[in-house]
Amino acid sequence: MTRPEDPEATEADEGRRTGRCLCGAIAFATRGPSLMSAFCHCPSCRRASGAPVVAWAMFPTDRLEITRGEPRSVASSPGVRRRFCGDCGTALFFESKEIEGLVDVTIASFDDPEALAPAMHIWDRHRLEWLDSGAGLPRHPELPPTE
Repeated sequence: MTRPEDPEATEADEGRRTGRCLCGAIAFATRGPSLMSAFCHCPSCRRASGAPVVAWAMFPTDRLEITRGEPRSVASSPGVRRRFCGDCGTALFFESKEIEGLVDVTIASFDDPEALAPAMHIWDRHRLEWLDSGAGLPRHPELPPTE
């Protein structure tokens, strides 16, 4: 991931999206449309995020700019590098030698995650059985009532 120096780039660039980690120590921007977006159900993503599924948007690596801070990284499996905030732990980026030149960015870390809705499920054979069964559970706009 590089810090491109493009004197003609501005905040108004079409397709520029910004994001950050929970504590704000790491900030980033992407340029252009995502190549794909997906919910990933693989066990590695679940462990890395502590969540039952992770939503990713894929971009060419040269379209990702780290604008603040320096993410830490871990080799989570052979040929795979996951990058995250070393202060708050927010999972941010996924890179694999199998998809060299591409980077997945966690959709929830974007400032406007609504703009990048996942278009598919990947590694669905690893989906937790109870994940889709929550359709009939009560929904609360915030915390549930105390009584």
